[in-house]
Amino acid sequence: MTVLSPALGRAYFLLQAVAGAVWWAAVATVPAVREATLGGVPPLPMAVLDVPLFVLTSALVAAGRRRALHVLVPWILLITLVMVVYATVTGRAGWGAVLMIASATASIGAAGLVLHGRLPGTALLKGPLGFRLAPTASTRTLLFATAAQIVVFWSLFLLVIPVPIALLEQRWGVHLALPAPICALGAVAIVPASALGLWSAVTMSRLGGGTPLPAAMPHRLVVAGPYRWVRNPMAVAGISQGVGVGLALSSWAVVAYSVAGGVIWHLVVRPEEEADLAARFGADYSRYRAAVRTWLPRLRPVPLSAAGVQTRD
Repeated sequence: MTVLSPALGRAYFLLQAVAGAVWWAAVATVPAVREATLGGVPPLPMAVLDVPLFVLTSALVAAGRRRALHVLVPWILLITLVMVVYATVTGRAGWGAVLMIASATASIGAAGLVLHGRLPGTALLKGPLGFRLAPTASTRTLLFATAAQIVVFWSLFLLVIPVPIALLEQRWGVHLALPAPICALGAVAIVPASALGLWSAVTMSRLGGGTPLPAAMPHRLVVAGPYRWVRNPMAVAGISQGVGVGLALSSWAVVAYSVAGGVIWHLVVRPEEEADLAARFGADYSRYRAAVRTWLPRLRPVPLSAAGVQTRD
């Protein structure tokens, strides 16, 4: 049985059913929990709906009743939307909104496992957003395309998304202030993380004949620059940048968003990317993969002979 399997999805829904029952018990007996997660929402009418539609339906899915997902997932998405709007308008029940966002995200992933044996989003990587070779172009053209992608994606993932998250954290009353030295360290960490991202992207364009986008994959296996230390330096750089931004903003929510992005990339994108590389580069990629880890850099750059490729640095 693989780690990502229907059994794992059912196990999550069992955990969710238990957690939901415990939470409702706490709402009924602990005023602080009720205020933090429901605010002024009347608990009794909410419980009349949520206990059967969330707690019991999660238990049914855990017991193998897959059709219950057609009730459970829409209900979770509806309650998540309601709690987010309520917390944003009133400034109350922020932790309820946070918990429902986490529940909705995990439930969608677990539902994909239960129904299809894979996480949602994998199919997209085989369709319009699938892995394809970059068009043959000059190095200058590829570098220009890479620069444009960096501007767009860094602006989106390091500014446009994190700033509203940090503002909502404040509005919802779930902000947990970080010590000033930690915030300063995060701001400083953005610089080397960005340098690693630029180094990785330029190396990929110059030597691989591609760009960072899956829809413009390199024509050649790149074992040079940062790729001799770690197998996915652009992913390492991106997650490190996001965590650095979160720390600089003193926002645990932005840090969580960045880490969650890394988890999604690792579970959804990485397997498809590695399957594509294995299919195109065969034994060369297999040797490289065995010599260089996904996340933890080597202490010394891998010798080109050990990786089985002769690519100049």
